Amino acid sequence: MTVFTRRALLGTGAAAALAGPLATPALAYPDRTIRLISGFPPGGLNDIVCRGMAQALTPILGVTVVVENRAGAGGGVGAAAAARATPDGHTLWMGIVDTQAINMTAYRSLQYDADRDFAPISFVANVPFAYVVGPSKPGIRDFRGLLEAAKREPGVVTFASWGVASTSHLAMERVIREQNVEMLHVPFTGQAPGMQAIMASQVDCMSLPAGGAETMTRDTGTRAVAVAAKQRIALFPNTPTILELGGTLDSGLWKAIYAPARTPRPVIDRLNQAVREAMRQPSFIEVLRTQGAVPEPSTPEELAAMQARERAAWAEVVRATGAYIQ
Repeated sequence: MTVFTRRALLGTGAAAALAGPLATPALAYPDRTIRLISGFPPGGLNDIVCRGMAQALTPILGVTVVVENRAGAGGGVGAAAAARATPDGHTLWMGIVDTQAINMTAYRSLQYDADRDFAPISFVANVPFAYVVGPSKPGIRDFRGLLEAAKREPGVVTFASWGVASTSHLAMERVIREQNVEMLHVPFTGQAPGMQAIMASQVDCMSLPAGGAETMTRDTGTRAVAVAAKQRIALFPNTPTILELGGTLDSGLWKAIYAPARTPRPVIDRLNQAVREAMRQPSFIEVLRTQGAVPEPSTPEELAAMQARERAAWAEVVRATGAYIQ
């Protein structure tokens, strides 16, 4: 699954938002503090990337960029807050695959529309998933061994996630369905509780962002057996990709920057330029490196088209698993 392509066509609701009427003339932009909303708690992956981006953007835009954490409902609380903000470029949103692609199908009721309520600015990065096996299965040394164990005892091998219909849940479901095996899903209330359950041998495996997986696999009896990326990553150079193992998943927990819909196009263009420059800063490159990712800037149109493809791909997994949330 390709994250974005240069030849991607428009034709999506998100792209249409770019052509909407201007909210106010863009005179002297920016003229005050900009807030970058994260839909997740402080200290987590999204917060880390948001703070790295805010730090890099501040000198480029000449105003302070602050991170505002609005956690809840799989990122939906923050997304709704960003969608309702004044469309003048002084509120930005760090959307992720959950908020911009998965939630639109998984949630029966949302307080925002990922296509209608946001103007795409730029793709930021894809943080690969690593598939980690815990000490409860010491005999499983590689991904094939995990699949064979699941085939021998359907529904006995367990996998953790940080919630029903989360990327962690669906990334594992997508792979095991492609491989025609059966595992038992054990959802937790967050990434940290799931990781603790793996290390305590309460659950057998989990798909995790590569940075967290790399930290967890240091001297804990856990091991990464596969990564979801287009090619092998520096954090796990000896671990094969899902593509190498015959699967199709090559993206993980991707992140992108948006503004509220109807933000003036000159402001969007200025922000796209600033985000691109921020992604070239060594400090931000280092933030992503620790997570196994690299900067991947895009045009607003490329981001809109990518989001449409991702939404369609993950909708199939949600429907196949029945992973709906009331």
